[in-house]
Amino acid sequence: MPSSKVFTAFASGVARAAGKPSAFALCIIIVAIWAASGPLFHYSDTWQLIINTGTTIVTFLMVFLIQNTQNRDGAAIQAKLDELIRTSAAQNRYIGIEGLTEEELDDLRSGCAKRAASGIIDEAREAADRALDEAGDKARAAAKRAAGLASYPS
Repeated sequence: MPSSKVFTAFASGVARAAGKPSAFALCIIIVAIWAASGPLFHYSDTWQLIINTGTTIVTFLMVFLIQNTQNRDGAAIQAKLDELIRTSAAQNRYIGIEGLTEEELDDLRSGCAKRAASGIIDEAREAADRALDEAGDKARAAAKRAAGLASYPS
C-alpha cells in the first residue's frame, strides 16, 4: 500500500478518535492524575516539564493530522459541489473558484449577496401582489353577496 494511503488512513483514524468524547475524558483524566501528583513531586520543574512537553508534542502532531483531514474533506466537498453545479441549472463559472484570490472571492460573494437580496425583494413583491389579489377577490365576493342580500325584501 502506498505511503500516502497509509498516512491518509492513519490521519483519518486519529482525527475520528480525537473527536470522540472518550478522548476528551482520557485527556481530563491524564491532567487530573498529573495535577494530583504535584505534591508527590513537590511541584518541581521536572513535574511541570512533563505536562508541557507532552501537550506540546501532541499539539504539534495533531495540527498536521487534522490539517490533512480537513484538506481532504474540503477537496471532497468541493468536488461534490462542482459536480452539482455542473449537472444543475447553476452557473458553471463557479466551478473551480477555490483557486481565486481573496479579493476575487469577496467580489463574487458580494455579487451573490446582491442577487440574493434582489431575489428576496422580488419574492416579497410577489407575496404582496398575491395578498392584494386575494384581498381583491374576497372584496368582490363580499360585494356580490351584499348585492344579492340587498335584493331580498326584509
